[in-house]
Amino acid sequence: MCAMAGIYFHIPFCKRICSYCDFYRTAQLKELPEVVEKMCEEVRGRADYLPDKQLKTIYFGGGTPSLLSPEQLAQLLKTTRTHFDCSEVEETTLEANPDDLTAEYLQALRQMGINRLSIGIQSFDNDCLKLMNRRHTAEEAIAAVKAAQQAGFDNLTIDLIFGVPGFGGEKLERSIETALSLGVQHISAYLLTIEERTRFGRMVKKGELQEISDETAEAEYLLIHKRLTAAGMEHYEVSNYALPSFRARHNSHYWDATPYLGIGPGAHSFDGVSRQWNVASTTRYLQGEPPERELLGEEEMREEFLMTRLRTADGFSLDEAANRFGEEYRNRLEKAAQRLIQEGLLHEQAGHLRIPPEKLLLSDYVIGSMFDL
Repeated sequence: MCAMAGIYFHIPFCKRICSYCDFYRTAQLKELPEVVEKMCEEVRGRADYLPDKQLKTIYFGGGTPSLLSPEQLAQLLKTTRTHFDCSEVEETTLEANPDDLTAEYLQALRQMGINRLSIGIQSFDNDCLKLMNRRHTAEEAIAAVKAAQQAGFDNLTIDLIFGVPGFGGEKLERSIETALSLGVQHISAYLLTIEERTRFGRMVKKGELQEISDETAEAEYLLIHKRLTAAGMEHYEVSNYALPSFRARHNSHYWDATPYLGIGPGAHSFDGVSRQWNVASTTRYLQGEPPERELLGEEEMREEFLMTRLRTADGFSLDEAANRFGEEYRNRLEKAAQRLIQEGLLHEQAGHLRIPPEKLLLSDYVIGSMFDL
């Protein structure tokens, strides 16, 4: 019996494409009803994918899942509850845009059992929102959070983006303070990564936008870390902060190797020994193109172990590494860790290794160094 798993629904539809977004998404909203039907079919067809049919979490991500009508969400939930044991589900999350959250919609979400909202705000600065091509204002974002609280949601997370050129310093501080003033339980703060295929990527190429320096990125990261931890939030993963007992349970599956099933165009799945991913095309998904699969060998499993565990403030136990991959691997890890410990990039206590939360921005460097065993 494995740890209880999660199911993820990828809703790739957006009314408007944000300047920074490099995820698979589409503005072809006319396909949405047919895709929902196909997703229900996929749930039925892949009900045996997970080692254990008992779910702990359900997550609607995107894209913009709040574009789904209450009826479409209820259809997906009903299909899931028919084919999986949902009696132990602790967390059902919907990612939402602020301007979709009307009082009526919020009430419908509550009634169907959605108990956590992830509200994509990104900034409380209207000029920054305009640059990012977001379809809401700061005032609408604040109103949406308050409306969700009035509707009875007591597990809310909001997304912020830092590292936006021209919106650091006092502007970033004001966004952080506004976020904290709303009394949400969880905040995700992501460093802007400018990808070539995005509007921001094209602006950089034309010289219309200049990426911030690594030093500025680190300073903004530390500002967020200090403000949010001073407010009583735990910095438990590179980009995530939570009040006690409000860690994102579904997202934690990705970091502790719990199996999960991904449904929808572009969705990824993991069953403990292999990864699968659906085609990132609504057209080909609707045509029934099967997912691709990668069986993870021992080297990939070791890398996966390091990549996921060292993204979190919990880190990992050397005993666990030895139990999974052998004593020789443990010895190599201990040797590789020594220099990083001396540099202050790793902490070791009673055989447990972790990156200090204020250094998690450098996790890619630390993990890469541990790979070079």
